[in-house]
Amino acid sequence: MKVLIVKLSAFGDIIHCLPALDDLIQRPEVSEIHWLIDSRYAFVAEIFPQPVTVHQVAMKGPRPISDIWKTIKKFRGIGFDVALDMQGLMKSAVMAAATGAHVFGIDRNELREKPASWLQHSVCFHPQERHVVQQYRRVANAPFLHDAHRIPEHAIRYAAPRIDLAKTAIASDAAFLERLHLQGRNYVVLHVAGGWDTKQLPEKTWLDVSHGLERMDILPLFSWGNEAEQKLAQKLAGQSNGYALPERLNMSALTALLGAAKAAIGADTGLLHLAAALGTPTVTFWGPSASWRSAPFSDGRGGMHCHIESNPACGPCFKRACDHFICMDTIQADAILGALNDT
Repeated sequence: MKVLIVKLSAFGDIIHCLPALDDLIQRPEVSEIHWLIDSRYAFVAEIFPQPVTVHQVAMKGPRPISDIWKTIKKFRGIGFDVALDMQGLMKSAVMAAATGAHVFGIDRNELREKPASWLQHSVCFHPQERHVVQQYRRVANAPFLHDAHRIPEHAIRYAAPRIDLAKTAIASDAAFLERLHLQGRNYVVLHVAGGWDTKQLPEKTWLDVSHGLERMDILPLFSWGNEAEQKLAQKLAGQSNGYALPERLNMSALTALLGAAKAAIGADTGLLHLAAALGTPTVTFWGPSASWRSAPFSDGRGGMHCHIESNPACGPCFKRACDHFICMDTIQADAILGALNDT
């Protein structure tokens, strides 16, 4: 059986799909596994086990329609038996259906774009399958069942995403930590990115966390994802005797940085999910998004993961913007530092 996974983005969501990918790899019926990813997130595919064939499509490129059509023609030549739409959008549903394969997708009740269900077999989720990892595993399991259209009797269990670097194509950057003078240092990664504006922690709280780490003789290491966040990281590092990453890191350097860190602290972002999948302890804070839906949980095979919940009366709202923003203001540095001690 040739299987295509359609999961175009984003960073953290791709990490959440890893347990579903592991399930497929272990299936004796599956002969080939392919993955379609947006070219903007192709760097994340470096963490996939080598048996997975990765295809890129430039959804935001100069000629997206042309690129999509070329990809579809290529897929028709491959001849997939099954396509799994893990994205739940019209664009992903169209590309999955255009392969001519039997398409399975997310429960219609969970779809962000309901018409996507017209192009696929929507898999029913158990009421207790609230975490996206469980949901992706349920979709990956659907082709091997006769009653995927029915609500399952038992919930599929949560499995923590795991990355075994030895099974990937990532070349270890042994000199990276030494080049940045981090070799042997005790540091915690403070990821100032938020993805959404509503996930951003106030600067004062970041500074309080940083000063608290200094008192614990731990280097606050500020990481970032774009130019605006880089400026913020440099500003915070300058005000706290911390350290801001001087450059954008490739996946080899990023895995080296996170693998050697004491812990990583940040919002619900791809880097924090990557850290957890590498076995690094994490402290995440939650307001507009929900820990029960996408947080990393401990399963005894890696680091401990703590979640700081703001629990506003109006949340979780899953909104990217807000006119009455209070979520992150209620997250206190003492709670983050206390959770760090528990990891």
